[in-house]
Amino acid sequence: MSKAWILVGMMGAGKSSIGRTLAEATNREFIDTDLLIQNRFGRTVSQVFQIYGEETFRAHETSVLTGLEPGEFVIATGGGIVTRPENWVELRRLGLTCYLDASFETLCERLEVSKKKRPLLETDDWQQRLSNLIAVRKPLYDQADFSVEVNHNDLGLTAEAVQQAFEERTTE
Repeated sequence: MSKAWILVGMMGAGKSSIGRTLAEATNREFIDTDLLIQNRFGRTVSQVFQIYGEETFRAHETSVLTGLEPGEFVIATGGGIVTRPENWVELRRLGLTCYLDASFETLCERLEVSKKKRPLLETDDWQQRLSNLIAVRKPLYDQADFSVEVNHNDLGLTAEAVQQAFEERTTE
């Protein structure tokens, strides 16, 4: 059975960018759970959070996962998908998980421009909020099958490293 390659990690780690690049390089379909939820609601993630709340968003993340069948996909997940234990059951059912591990400094640099579009960072003290999220989520991300450090700013090189890591584990 073909397994999906699933990317988990903090917002700003590059899940969507690396995922698209990885899918293109390996002729796999690309699935972005945030985009699936946006399509369901006809609204951005920020709007879904604002109108319906985080709990509703998280419930739809779970629903999206349970609706997927295992296959040769690359799946980019939302940063908080790891916070629900039932999501880990679904992620493992679907395939292999890779934690894209980015340093706090790298995340701050990458999120500086997009923080206003990130519902969990819509605060003046967004860096402290980010630090708190990392502290809570890091042990959850560490449950992934493996991790790849993604502080390098070259998307192609980073995607190649992630692809190599998946391929090594796919042949085991």
